[in-house]
Amino acid sequence: MKVVLLGTGDAIGTPRVGCSCPQCSWARESGWERLRTSLLVTDSGHNVLVDTGPDLRRQLLENGSPRIDEVLWTHGHYDHFMGFGEFYRVQKPPAVYAPPPVMDYCGKIFSFLGFSRHAVQEYEPFVLHGIEWTFLPVCHPPMYTCGLLISAGDVRIGYTSDTNRDIPERTRDALAGVDLLLVDALLPGRLHVPKHMNYEEACELAGELGAADFRCVHLSHHVPWGLPNLGRDREEFVF
Repeated sequence: MKVVLLGTGDAIGTPRVGCSCPQCSWARESGWERLRTSLLVTDSGHNVLVDTGPDLRRQLLENGSPRIDEVLWTHGHYDHFMGFGEFYRVQKPPAVYAPPPVMDYCGKIFSFLGFSRHAVQEYEPFVLHGIEWTFLPVCHPPMYTCGLLISAGDVRIGYTSDTNRDIPERTRDALAGVDLLLVDALLPGRLHVPKHMNYEEACELAGELGAADFRCVHLSHHVPWGLPNLGRDREEFVF
């Protein structure tokens, strides 16, 4: 199984349009970016996409134009699902798996594509191509949001999606001891917002969960480049 970080940025991305902060300036000078956060999971020739942000076309082109077999949506914020329209006249729109509230909301917007829909209850595992997936509710007020547990053999990967520290205990238990944790870290430690974790909180959560390794994702342009355990676009993990 291979996991590719297609993007590691927040809803705005880095560099931010019109911004001359140190992070954005360095990004433009160096050619580095943080596209909107999404994941590509590949195994046995099958490709599953976690979230479909507005950078999707470019992300797929930069990663070899894989044909996507299925899509999983974690929640209904535009930076996590609005790129689904990029499948129009490119390939048959892939089947989508999502918790019922997410499917209801996002599905209405893309009803014109006529894709196959699979509403999956939180905490109920399902299998795609030999990989087990479980939607895990987190806390991203006021939006209903889920993270994921991805399991293949003895390998377990956790993804918090967008959340603050108030993750349900049952979700924490499910993520305990994962081999890799991909964790929301919107801001540097000196800044706080109620909907997300900052870098220090994300690092603390990874330690509390006993993750063997972790990467911070959903990073805003406020987060300095080069901090330990920051995810980077196109980073790959092979298990």
